[in-house]
Amino acid sequence: MTDQAQRTDRPEGDIPGKPTSASRTTLSHIMTSHDTNLLGTVHGGVIMKLVDDVAGAVAGRHSGGPAVTASMDEMVFLEPVRIGDLLHVKAQVNWTGRSSMEVGVRVLAERWNESTPAQQVGSAYLVFAAVDGDGKPRPVPPVLPETEKDNRRYQEAQIRRTHRLARRRAIKDLRAQRAADGYED
Repeated sequence: MTDQAQRTDRPEGDIPGKPTSASRTTLSHIMTSHDTNLLGTVHGGVIMKLVDDVAGAVAGRHSGGPAVTASMDEMVFLEPVRIGDLLHVKAQVNWTGRSSMEVGVRVLAERWNESTPAQQVGSAYLVFAAVDGDGKPRPVPPVLPETEKDNRRYQEAQIRRTHRLARRRAIKDLRAQRAADGYED
């Protein structure tokens, strides 16, 4: 295990960590005419639903119970998805906090009429919060990166978290300043 995988922001004796492979999963789905938009390609919202479904499964598996979507960052569509394509939506936990997790998702499509390997058609990062039966945050196990790629994802997730928090703080400060200046939003 690398130094990065051993580091956590938790006190000793807390919940034992889980390796990234423990919750990694893939959801596969054949796209049909019910999934298309007016252009005849698969609607982005259909793909986003599959992304949220697989990310939720991974978050629940990693945390050992219910987890809810807190945010979706950087949903990127690289190529159109068509009727008949076999979509593979792959996800894993990249980073964990006390009760939150970042889940990275890759979307791949196998073209039904081509004998080429699946190609990446999208990606996203989602943040999930683990919750108890009352909907209150509950602690999650730290994620333990297993490979250099997992370590890179862990470090990049920390950067995205820093940016999310800074953006939230900047917006809150701006709104407070506008309210102090007498502007109504």
